[in-house]
Amino acid sequence: MKHACIIPFLFLSPLFGFTQDDLTELDKRNGFKNIKMGMHIDSVAGSKFKKDFKEKGHYPAKLYEVIDPENASIGEVAVNKIEVKTYKDLIYEISVITAKDTRLMKGMESALGKPIYDVRNESYTWMGKNLTLKFRPASKTTLELLYSSAIIRRMMEEDKKKKIDDIADDF
Repeated sequence: MKHACIIPFLFLSPLFGFTQDDLTELDKRNGFKNIKMGMHIDSVAGSKFKKDFKEKGHYPAKLYEVIDPENASIGEVAVNKIEVKTYKDLIYEISVITAKDTRLMKGMESALGKPIYDVRNESYTWMGKNLTLKFRPASKTTLELLYSSAIIRRMMEEDKKKKIDDIADDF
């Protein structure tokens, strides 16, 4: 009888383990240092509200600047500015502006793997299941790391569809 309980477990255990291992390193990190995607903005130390805006003309969002000594550098590379965009007070985009340094790209390649290079936009992109990271020049002396959450963006799209369905139901 003991063997009858163990055998189904042995067949199902690789399926459950596969989903954990299937996440990329980018997905496991889920953001920049202590600022994580989907995190409530009130949980971020040093966040200051800058303005309200509409993302892509449809979605009400807020822009915050994060000033925290813990996020002041990436190794020896100085971080100039961190901006965070939120939807319903949940973080969906993190923009990190750093000093231009070749060690940053080398470090990211060793941690996250090889990126995809986009010739048109002159940017490098790492893709995960739930997160995208773009690495591109922001100016002649700075670089931008742009983290974007697919989960919150899907939530934005679903909310837009719900609004359309609500309007359609009113007819």
